[in-house]
Amino acid sequence: MSHPERDTRQTIVDTAERFFRDIGYQKTTVADIAKSLRMSPANVYRFFDSKKSINEAVLARYKGEHEAALAEIAAEDRPVADRLRDMLQTSYRINQARYADQQRMHEMVCAAMEESWDAILGHIARFDALMCKVVTEGVASGAFRKVDPGEATRCIRTAMIRFHHPLLMSQCSRMPGPSIDEMIDFIMAALEPPVGAA
Repeated sequence: MSHPERDTRQTIVDTAERFFRDIGYQKTTVADIAKSLRMSPANVYRFFDSKKSINEAVLARYKGEHEAALAEIAAEDRPVADRLRDMLQTSYRINQARYADQQRMHEMVCAAMEESWDAILGHIARFDALMCKVVTEGVASGAFRKVDPGEATRCIRTAMIRFHHPLLMSQCSRMPGPSIDEMIDFIMAALEPPVGAA
């Protein structure tokens, strides 16, 4: 793909994101996006074969930024427990800023879950890999108790789901439950080595 083609593709994604935020995924058409860009729908279809693929590109950008932020924290040279705590808090802050109380953004996520589940699973796998790397390091160094890192990672993701899942964040916000800090404290306590452990 040439540089101008990459620029055009990026412009389509930028425009689609704006429409999805302003009027919602369901109400947005490829014709709307094309008209805003002063191009024909056929030209948009040269770059994306469907509105679904445009949505995947918008969400891929979000997921890529999310994963990059977590990867940066995971690679820092500081105590592993501090990094894991910051990764969980950062994931929450990113999703809170993007999705909390934004019904039109929820439409994008719902569409992706219905139409692009493999892309969602890919993001979950990359999220788990970043978390598992840090948990593995913590177990190896003795900062965390001896647990199976993969199993512990899946437990952490499940425990944090109401704070990380875009739809559940809004749905659970008025339900009784721990705060984000209380849940992270609980997870970190579960990973602490037994008193007196070498």
